[in-house]
Amino acid sequence: MRLPFGGAGACKAVTLWPFGSRGPSAGKKDATKSKRILIMMSNTGGGHRASAEAIKEAMQAKYGTSYEVLIEDMWKDHCPPPWNKIPDSYSFLVKHGMLWRASYMLMQPKWFHVPYLRAMHAAVARSLNKALADINPDLVVSVHPLMQHVPLRILKARIKSGASHPINFATVVTDFTTCHNTWFHPDATRCFVPTDFCKGLALNNGLQDEQILMHGLPIRPAFSRGLPSKKSLKRQLGLIPTTTPAVLLVGGGEGMGKLEETVDEMAAQLGEGCQAVVICGRNKQLLERLRSKKYASGMQVHALGFVDNMHEYMHAVDCVVTKAGPGTIAEALISGLPILLNGNIPCQEEGNIPYVVDNGAGAFETQPPLIAKTLARWLAPENRAEFEAMAARSKALGKPQGVFDIAEDLAHMAHVPDFKYGPAASAVEAGIVPRQRMHAAAAHT
Repeated sequence: MRLPFGGAGACKAVTLWPFGSRGPSAGKKDATKSKRILIMMSNTGGGHRASAEAIKEAMQAKYGTSYEVLIEDMWKDHCPPPWNKIPDSYSFLVKHGMLWRASYMLMQPKWFHVPYLRAMHAAVARSLNKALADINPDLVVSVHPLMQHVPLRILKARIKSGASHPINFATVVTDFTTCHNTWFHPDATRCFVPTDFCKGLALNNGLQDEQILMHGLPIRPAFSRGLPSKKSLKRQLGLIPTTTPAVLLVGGGEGMGKLEETVDEMAAQLGEGCQAVVICGRNKQLLERLRSKKYASGMQVHALGFVDNMHEYMHAVDCVVTKAGPGTIAEALISGLPILLNGNIPCQEEGNIPYVVDNGAGAFETQPPLIAKTLARWLAPENRAEFEAMAARSKALGKPQGVFDIAEDLAHMAHVPDFKYGPAASAVEAGIVPRQRMHAAAAHT
């Protein structure tokens, strides 16, 4: 589905603003300069920043310098204490599953999170208002569940007062299936969702069908580019460049999961019949332990910290072991890898498990001996046909062009304000944009 704006070129030809102004220069911009898109994220896990950077890369690849894309951690960098400490609590909470589940479920119903976020707005509105005034965006994009209610309230007030020209607001949901209700706000201009399940949640939370677009998760454009053969990439990455299967183990930014125990079991059960690549993230102790180990069975282990070429590793290996994080799952699907899920963050990642398993793209095991046993079965020569079929099913679920479709729609949104949905509608409510001229302008889009 494409946005009904007619394309970026057509949008530039339509002058919708200003129809009137409450100040001599309120909201005016130099039309010759590139459009500025603000992507709001927060460093609670690595997925939100990764999604923001993927969108930025896609915009640059598709449009060059026509759009200036700014990525801002709005809570940490633009809010006063103690609100700027919210991102710091995430790592602690997810390591204590019961605490995370309790906080997640407490915030889920509207009767709780709406007044809570209204109170938060009262505390941070001045700081965020200043940030928006300084950045002066043509489009605001949220890739975080806690960045709908408060920013939208501020944007609407700015537009009503004439402090900002009418602009659109987009939510790009970065969870795969199970999503917190705070992701969805009916005052968003558009809400981008990755799956039908997410679309249903958006509809249940008051968004209209025409506000919702489904393109998949925003995954870095590198995953959509052509790469050398597996053998060439294995040699390039320092792996055994033969038919020896390679398994990628990913623990997320914190190196979570029983990765070391899983590698030990793989060495015991598969031995030289397998090689392992372990992404340890920020877990330096795990990285050092794995690098210092020698396995009597002869299995080679390549332990790494953070990598910026995950697309190459995923193309070089045969399957992946990972927790049920949406980003890694989406990357593995694009890469056509069978996925062995070994855990999940409570609540928001739980729905990802049946999505992978029920679609025949992988399996779910949490105990290292059973993980190694599953891998041994997958990689056995007599099971090659079924393993390749699983890889094909995984590939069919991938959406490598999704990030470019999102970028295209965002580019359109940066040019023409939607006066029916989103914060720009506040200009109509305030009488800044006359209704008859709004309808006349809409007829040209």
